[in-house]
Amino acid sequence: MNRQPAIYRAIDPRHRAEVIWRAARRGLRDWQGSSGAIWLHLLKTVAAGLLAMGISMLLDLPQPRIAMTTVFVLMQPLSGMVFAKSVYRIVGTAVGMVAAVVLGAVFIQQPELYILGMTGWVAACTAAAMRNRHFRWYAFVLAGYTAALIGIPLVMQPNGLFLAALGRGAEVAVGILCSGVVSAVIVPRQSGSVLERTLRTRYLDFTAFAALVLSGGLERGAFEGRFAKLVDEIVGFEATRAFSIFEDPIMRSRSQLLARLNGEFMDVCARLHALRQLKKRLRWSDEAIAPLAPYFSELATLLAQRPRQGEADRAYALRIAQDLDTFKRTLPRHVRETRRPLEAAGSDALQDFDTTAELIYRFTTEIARYSSTWASLTQAGLPPEPRMTRYVPRTSWYVVAFTFLRTAVVVAALGWFWVETDWPSGGLAMIAAALTCALTSSAPRATRMAFQMAAGAGCAAVVGYLLTCYVYPNIDGFPLLCAALAPVLALGAFFATRPRIAGFGVGFSVFFCLLAGPDNVIVYTPDLLINNGIAVVAAMVVAALAFAVVFPPHMNWLVERMRVALRAQVELACRGELQGLGQQFQSGTHDLMHQLRLLLNGRKQAHRRALRWMLITLEVGHAVIDLRHEAQAATWLGMAERRWSTSLDQVLDDIARLFENPDPAQLERALSSVRAATWIAQEALPGVHHDRERRHDVQRLLSHLHFIRSALIDRDAPLGALARRARHRQPLRPGTP
Repeated sequence: MNRQPAIYRAIDPRHRAEVIWRAARRGLRDWQGSSGAIWLHLLKTVAAGLLAMGISMLLDLPQPRIAMTTVFVLMQPLSGMVFAKSVYRIVGTAVGMVAAVVLGAVFIQQPELYILGMTGWVAACTAAAMRNRHFRWYAFVLAGYTAALIGIPLVMQPNGLFLAALGRGAEVAVGILCSGVVSAVIVPRQSGSVLERTLRTRYLDFTAFAALVLSGGLERGAFEGRFAKLVDEIVGFEATRAFSIFEDPIMRSRSQLLARLNGEFMDVCARLHALRQLKKRLRWSDEAIAPLAPYFSELATLLAQRPRQGEADRAYALRIAQDLDTFKRTLPRHVRETRRPLEAAGSDALQDFDTTAELIYRFTTEIARYSSTWASLTQAGLPPEPRMTRYVPRTSWYVVAFTFLRTAVVVAALGWFWVETDWPSGGLAMIAAALTCALTSSAPRATRMAFQMAAGAGCAAVVGYLLTCYVYPNIDGFPLLCAALAPVLALGAFFATRPRIAGFGVGFSVFFCLLAGPDNVIVYTPDLLINNGIAVVAAMVVAALAFAVVFPPHMNWLVERMRVALRAQVELACRGELQGLGQQFQSGTHDLMHQLRLLLNGRKQAHRRALRWMLITLEVGHAVIDLRHEAQAATWLGMAERRWSTSLDQVLDDIARLFENPDPAQLERALSSVRAATWIAQEALPGVHHDRERRHDVQRLLSHLHFIRSALIDRDAPLGALARRARHRQPLRPGTP
């Protein structure tokens, strides 16, 4: 009896195979996007590690285990990440080799001074790494611990230092070559394809999010949480863009276009936040917001559109951009018609109305531009993009100094203990401490990662002992050696892919290779392996305890200094050079907030306070930059030009001082200067009433000033408590908004 489903009996046998094949391909794609990607990464990592070991043995290099270690440090899921990391590893290794040789030449047979110099070098490199992002961080880190890895074992044998540096360089080169070849040849996963999917997902998610915000269907807590994720997406996109230029010439040629796209995304996020904040503040003013409700609804409807069946991403983005451009062209006329009844009534809410309408127009302009730029990414034959201000990361100097001091204390303490006790494995302990401080320097939870690395190194020592005693003596030939090592190496690589236990995987993979990785001539000394394993684990535990007790990263003063650096972005907006200031302000603010998010992970209240400081910084800083751009063309003031220029300078100076040192008195001065500038612009308004362009210029200036004032007195913002104290002291001039 035929038990096949009716649908299969109805299909022609030739078509049945095609249906099954399509279903299998769909299932394979789904598997590749989830578990398959992990298994592919494990296969490539193990293959590259064994290949590096084999080539190093074939070339009779001193320590093939270093080539294996290089592979496990380099391998990443995306080929662009491997290439980028390889470039920076070459640079870092070369600098570390030179440093090791120079220190050995300066402090010949002077272990105390050599250890002091090495400690300073490792600490300086680790601190410098904190000023950089992505794999540039890795180059500085590697320059530090490569010097320790080469120089410390030969501190009393300076004659062998130069040859050891050359051997180390050759082993690292073999590991880099094998990582790159395997990543590019075996089912390569390119950063460019991931970047395209990321851009599509980000656009769809953001337009849906913006439509929800404009329609008023999002609570404050949900908005803040989603906006915090947007910060991470901006920083993550910049990292992926940096990786993709190493593997794809098309992405390399469009790197500036991608940078502009990320900058436009930061702008549109800031505009959406400003619009949402002003709408929230004016919830009590129906007279100002109610007439604009149809425009909010229409804009939300446009952004809520999803791609049609079979519609390409480019066609969809162009359709949205065209709809937004149409809405933007008709918006000024509709707003003027809506404004006339308020003018006739002499409403006090007129300034609120103008400011809200201006923000709607600017948000529409920004998101239409962002949509057009995203659509142009797939267009062939684009002219070269002019170079723009690049993404500028920011790190507080207090964080850099803190990292230097923490690394120096840990490495110097273990070096002193080594010299005083003549500990046989003390050199390896110092190397492990340097490596731990370097690899955990940018980790959000350095203590946890250090303890995980210690646990991984301890397990690596146990597994290495078993292999040294029971496996290595019973195998003969390279194929059997690979078969014995493959499961162990795959296990370490698998643990490294798990975010919660990544430190365990890193510690296991790296220190298994260093402690028990095979050389050309295997030395069966399990007692030395155990001593070295104990030294490595002890060094990591000491580093973890120092991170937790002596130098905890969650110290309130450190968090406060980072908040000060975040607020200093407003000072940059007030006093920086206008050329490229917007991109510099946006990127620095988002980068500092991303660091604070990592630092305050798990501390909800502190994280919420930091996020609100970031939001008020974005609001005021963005409005100040817009005000300065508009004021550049302020020739309409005539005789009042000097008064306006002086008043504007006072506004910028007072706002910068307010964010530098927030207090009620300074807030009162800032509000007074904003109010004075508003009076001057209002006095100039009747004189340009019959000139539409000049009248619009004045109204835009008034909108920026009004928005800045509303942000400073927002009762839900960090300055709200200061505003409540200062508000009752300030007499309002009649007619002041």
